[in-house]
Amino acid sequence: MFFDSASHHSINFYGKIIMKFNTVYLDSIGYELAPNVLTSDDIERCLEPLYHTLHFQKGQLEMITGIRERRYWDPGYHMYEGAALAGKKALQSSSISPEMIGMLVYGGVCRDQLEPATACAVNNELRLGQHTMIYDVSNACLGVLNGMIQVASAIELGQIQAGMVVSCESSRQIMDISIQRMLETRDMTVFRKTVATLTGGSGAVAVILTHASVSSKGRRLLGGAIRNASQHHGLCCWGPDTGIPATMPQVMETDSAGVLQHGVALGVETYRIFRQEMKWSADKPDKIICHQVGATHQKTILDALGISKEKDFVTYPFLGNIGTVSLPITAAIASERGFLEKNDIVGFFGIGSGLNCIMMGLEW
Repeated sequence: MFFDSASHHSINFYGKIIMKFNTVYLDSIGYELAPNVLTSDDIERCLEPLYHTLHFQKGQLEMITGIRERRYWDPGYHMYEGAALAGKKALQSSSISPEMIGMLVYGGVCRDQLEPATACAVNNELRLGQHTMIYDVSNACLGVLNGMIQVASAIELGQIQAGMVVSCESSRQIMDISIQRMLETRDMTVFRKTVATLTGGSGAVAVILTHASVSSKGRRLLGGAIRNASQHHGLCCWGPDTGIPATMPQVMETDSAGVLQHGVALGVETYRIFRQEMKWSADKPDKIICHQVGATHQKTILDALGISKEKDFVTYPFLGNIGTVSLPITAAIASERGFLEKNDIVGFFGIGSGLNCIMMGLEW
């Protein structure tokens, strides 16, 4: 399958989708941090009755996850508001005008309603224009990366000159529900299935991609690789279902051990294919930015891939897991703090529920 015989930017050989890009640049990233800080100590104070019943010691949550704090939006905050604020920041630091954005993709797990697409409200706030193609993409924690691939492919095909991917995630409601469920049941099984929910953070991000002829001041997108292990789609689920009315209350349950085991195996396989296609030397990539889950996941995946932790930049200790926002917001902060340097070969590594894995390579 060839979408473009000249650039070969998306090729399917023997069931393997390989992405290579020649003219796409990551022009800018904008982000918005939620204003309210919630520490692991704060959560444990709420869970004191559960801790007493299960004979837990204080400090367990941070010890298990490596997360000291995460953030909340104010009650009633809309996802389009955060995404639009991040989008405005991305435009302010970009060299292009809003009118040049030909595609706007909202990639968040959290959306304001089933219909219409949250991207519609974001587009209205940003005033990008009637010509812009706007829609939502949903793929657990990989929604922004999927959106980046779609925008990059459209740029490489010559359909658009520039595009934007936005997302806003909120952990407040599901975390409050989960804490209440733990307190009502005071059950170890419920705690095990629900504790991963307590890692959730809130934030918003926007990524602008451009054609080289429009702006090449950013970082060149080189390509990537994807793999799935969808037989494990039941390991991490966030409901309710979308029936009208829903047949179950809102709940998030995660088989943390299963996600870790099978997610790492999927990551190892994707990384093998990714390195083959990128044709990188043994010392590459120079730096990596991973989806932010927690301390155990970071150590396990880096050990499995044979990558030194010095090449990795993390935000989970103070931002938690912000779903689709985690990887791009981490890249933005890593760049601001000088961790990502000019000409670095950088890997974006995302593994999400489903299970799906996307790895992308960039020249910073």
